[in-house]
Amino acid sequence: MCGIIGMFGSNFDREQLDAMVLSQCHRGPDASGVYVSPSRMAALGHNRLSILDLSNAGRQPLSTPSGRYWIVFNGEIYNYLELRQELSAHYTFRTGTDTEVLLVAYQTWGEDCLDRLIGMFAFAIWDERERRLFAARDRFGVKPLHLYEPGDGELWLASEIKAFHAAGVPAEPDTATWATYLASGMYDHGARTFWRGIRRLLPGSCLTWSEDGGVHERVWYDPAVTALSLGPDSRSEDEVGEELLNLLTESVNLRFRADVPVGICLSGGFDSSLLLGLVHRLQGKQSTVKTFTFYCGDPAYDETPWVKQMLAETRHPSSFCRLSVDEVPDLAARVQATQDEPFGGLPTLGMAKVHEQACAEKVVVLLDGNGLDEGWAGYDYYAQAEAIDGSVGPVQGARQEKASTCLCGEFARQAVPFIPARPFGDSLLDLQYRDLRYAKIPRSMRFADRVSMMYSRELREPFLDHRIVELGLRQAADRKTRDGVGKWLPRRVAQQLLPDGVREAPKRPVQTPQREWLRGPLRDWVETQLETVSGELGGSWFEPGAMKQRWQQYRDHGGDNSFFLWQWVNLGLMLQNQGVSSRA
Repeated sequence: MCGIIGMFGSNFDREQLDAMVLSQCHRGPDASGVYVSPSRMAALGHNRLSILDLSNAGRQPLSTPSGRYWIVFNGEIYNYLELRQELSAHYTFRTGTDTEVLLVAYQTWGEDCLDRLIGMFAFAIWDERERRLFAARDRFGVKPLHLYEPGDGELWLASEIKAFHAAGVPAEPDTATWATYLASGMYDHGARTFWRGIRRLLPGSCLTWSEDGGVHERVWYDPAVTALSLGPDSRSEDEVGEELLNLLTESVNLRFRADVPVGICLSGGFDSSLLLGLVHRLQGKQSTVKTFTFYCGDPAYDETPWVKQMLAETRHPSSFCRLSVDEVPDLAARVQATQDEPFGGLPTLGMAKVHEQACAEKVVVLLDGNGLDEGWAGYDYYAQAEAIDGSVGPVQGARQEKASTCLCGEFARQAVPFIPARPFGDSLLDLQYRDLRYAKIPRSMRFADRVSMMYSRELREPFLDHRIVELGLRQAADRKTRDGVGKWLPRRVAQQLLPDGVREAPKRPVQTPQREWLRGPLRDWVETQLETVSGELGGSWFEPGAMKQRWQQYRDHGGDNSFFLWQWVNLGLMLQNQGVSSRA
């Protein structure tokens, strides 16, 4: 995992390039490099986190021997060994990296190389002869890629938004994005970011740029298109279960490819149980892969007893990473500085503790269980798919309406209605599609990428392998939800995987005591953030009186949803750290 920079056109300068590269050094502390083309039409920058071929040969930007093609790449191509073998018939490789494999794949197959890749990636390839850029992002947007067009036909790209600000791009808020987020809770569901003029390349999309032709973007992958083209899966449950088990096993196996230590993010739930079972299937009961678990010390939310039970009859070294209430204010400010945009509350802080500990123990790569719920309908609300309004985000629901009444009318009217595509014409499948393309996955991938990169760790998502997701989308509803239980077929498959001692905790909708902490021991900190928001944005974005009343109601009487309050706290952190209001 790394950080990448690109500047295309003739008006950039070296100081801007160097500033952008420096701003992303946390993404790649092992090396940095730049390339400025002889034509001065392109500049590439890279921060390297060494995962494969730790030698200097793996440094980027990397070129083909002729010097025609240059690449900067962030992510992993998990099937790089298979592709390398195929490409070796007509190319002699100089490194052991997947970066070189990707570059040669593009040289050989052009843009069609994307369909052959199994991985998470964002990359930019400059063709010096044609003076043409090709850039792409992986199928589900695990790796980020942001775009900015400064004018005169130029294009800049970067892994993180802060790189543009480091190069002098004003940090002006995109008020429509903010209004949408504060009114409805939706974020990371489109190309717009929270900063004016800066957008993201959408998941499964690619682009080309040339001086004469400008920017052209297209979608190269959509899970609905693939699933619909293949049609419903008519095979028996046993046949599908066998394929699912094989795909799960292969996916985990591929994600252990690394020249550095690999660990596992472990909770007490089903996905972690399945992941651990797959590791044991591949490595045997003697596996000594390190595991990392965060907890908050509150018995009502503590999964450590189940994790300890899971590990009791294994040889896995385990680290339990406690998030204490006293460290929340400082840690939240530091996490916000790396996120650049609003993030997901205390669970994200808990993951920061995991990556901090992994860094201390020199475990560079971590696997977790994201993706199975969306691909195989694991969330409780999927059982009531027909009754759910897909245009409402899954976190906030109708409960967000109380908080939206605290917004000023003119500001609230800038909110953009969220109208998700419904390609399947089936309530369950369209809800899964919403979560994969617009809601759950886009935002969780951003949170996970930034918080892991905060500590220069690489996070891999074996259950978000596109083949596993596509298989889930093609199944009948009763293979995914049955008797009110989600992920039915994966649960059936898992029974043959769970080794002795591995058990899963009861399903828990909330991972942290965020609700209790915000109105309890963190009350003074919350009020400080709300005072900042009210002082800076009262009368323009918020109605201070309504905001104060809503906070007092929650503080004194509680509630079952603290999302609106976290939005305000998070905005307060951004006002203090990133100067949102000075240009609002």
